[in-house]
Amino acid sequence: MSAATPLPQERRLVTAIPGPKSQELQARKLGAVAAGVGTTLPVYVSRANGGVLEDVDGNSLIDFGSGIAVTSVGNSAEAVVAKATEQLAAFTHTCFMVTPYEGYVEVAEQLNELTPGDHEKRTALFNSGAEAVENAVKIARVYTKRTAVVVFDHGYHGRTNLTMGLTAKNMPYKQGFGPFAPEIYRVPVAYPYRWLTGSENCAAEAAAQAIDMINKQIGAENVAAIIIEPIQGEGGFIEPARGFLPAIVEYAKANGIVFVADEIQTGFCRTGQWFACDDEGIVPDLITTAKGIAGGLPLAAVTGRAEIMDATHGGGLGGTYGGNPVACAGALGAIETMKSQDLNGKAQRIGEIMLTRLRALQEKFAGSDRVTIGEVRGRGAMIAVELVKPGGKEPAAEITAAIAKACHAEGLVVLTAGTYGNVLRFLPPLVMPEHLLNEGLDIIEGAFSRV
Repeated sequence: MSAATPLPQERRLVTAIPGPKSQELQARKLGAVAAGVGTTLPVYVSRANGGVLEDVDGNSLIDFGSGIAVTSVGNSAEAVVAKATEQLAAFTHTCFMVTPYEGYVEVAEQLNELTPGDHEKRTALFNSGAEAVENAVKIARVYTKRTAVVVFDHGYHGRTNLTMGLTAKNMPYKQGFGPFAPEIYRVPVAYPYRWLTGSENCAAEAAAQAIDMINKQIGAENVAAIIIEPIQGEGGFIEPARGFLPAIVEYAKANGIVFVADEIQTGFCRTGQWFACDDEGIVPDLITTAKGIAGGLPLAAVTGRAEIMDATHGGGLGGTYGGNPVACAGALGAIETMKSQDLNGKAQRIGEIMLTRLRALQEKFAGSDRVTIGEVRGRGAMIAVELVKPGGKEPAAEITAAIAKACHAEGLVVLTAGTYGNVLRFLPPLVMPEHLLNEGLDIIEGAFSRV
């Protein structure tokens, strides 16, 4: 089925979830795929479009995951399919480092224009978010001639050796995989809901603590880069208290430290702005992107100040598949879709609906003796609820997993997150029709009532 004849935008269950054909495929998966490759919901997809996923049993599920914020423009956006198909027919690969092609240059030009700041920029393309973060570290170290890298509590930056070291959460990302790369240091982040002296003190106190730790334990003169997600993804969609990010940026600038915004999950209209940094006027020295960049095709980038990006010697950046021509074509189609369909506006509308409904749900279950929604948070189509046990803030991880499972059984794909495993995170495609969005929220409310 082509993008021109999209799937009906409706939830339809014809079997239990997962159905018999999915169960057969899951049995094959267990016999063929490494056990370490987990699956949130073993429903095997045959087609996908808009806000739905159709599985091999004929079930149509509402998608509140977007492949972890990847398919923001939908799973088969017309412009993505058309441009990628045209490129696929022309050639699939030459390696940009050997014989280059225009698509790579076009994507770089678009990123240089769209990312925060009006300074002169350069871009390098890669395959995955982790690769982009690793290369940002390489670039910062060459430019500053320093080695230390500062990251934050609850942060997530990838699964390669270096990025595992940058990532805060041990299980399942780091357990048993060490030793990790050296010269990585972790400092507090402004997590308003869990800040001990109250959210009103969070920004100033967290920034002061982080800066004090850097000065005392590392020395600012030794720090090459400070890396942070403007909204922490795997950490639980933690939006740092307003004022925290500007304080860290100011400190980095004053001390010759490269400030790196990891916008791999937040970028490309996900938060209702092109980039989450835009919300507080943050202009990073380097910005890493991936996920939503290419409509589901593997592509990532580092974009930043020309003088920093150009500090690396010729041949120091690259990779065989980096900036693959088909992926670049998909990215151009995805960006075209974001502009023509005003996906920033659509993300903002999704946020309005979700925050209103979820805050009402928070009130409804405020007196529950089983689970409480401690906080509803997020921006645009990057929304989460943190679940706690009644009477305090003790994480309710088991209930969170049970609610997610109940949603799955009703044909709604939802994801969990959070350092404590107690966050339901919602990442619907930005093209999702409102009737599906509301139906998904109805399912979530029903799951809270039953669990």
